[in-house]
Amino acid sequence: MDLTDVKKEYLPAEKIFEDEIEKEQYMTFKCADEIYGISIKYVNEIIGLSQITKIPETQDYLIGLINLRGKIIPVIDVRIRFGKEPLEYNDRTCVIVIDVKSTVIGLIVDGIDEVVAFAEKEITPPPSVSDLEKQAKKYVFGIGRVDGEVKLLLDPDKLINDAEPEEVIDDEDTEEEE
Repeated sequence: MDLTDVKKEYLPAEKIFEDEIEKEQYMTFKCADEIYGISIKYVNEIIGLSQITKIPETQDYLIGLINLRGKIIPVIDVRIRFGKEPLEYNDRTCVIVIDVKSTVIGLIVDGIDEVVAFAEKEITPPPSVSDLEKQAKKYVFGIGRVDGEVKLLLDPDKLINDAEPEEVIDDEDTEEEE
């Protein structure tokens, strides 16, 4: 067996390894009847739901603040953020603590699903006309499929920083009055 034969034998394994390196992992979670995913590069940890301190006069999806080992973190209910009916929290409800551009925030979700990996070429853009609710769709950057199951992949920056249309209008009205 010469060097050429050895390369032919190991090349397929090397190709598989390269394909796996190019994949990005996503933490998937349940919200209503859908499965969403967020890149694990943003996920700090997953914790159980703890004591939440309410904040008066905030958006309804901003549920309040939690104390995570001495650090105060705002938490949003993803279900409400997406315009879905609120659900009573249970033992499967948890908080995904994420860090997006040095902003740490907790996402309250119905439950954790799994970690999946997608190559960029396996992610398709969301359709321009779909059954996705308009509120939720603006946070989805792509769709991945695993064993026939659709995973809606989220842009966490838009999820935590995207101003509501009403807020933008209110801000413009305020500037005009001054």
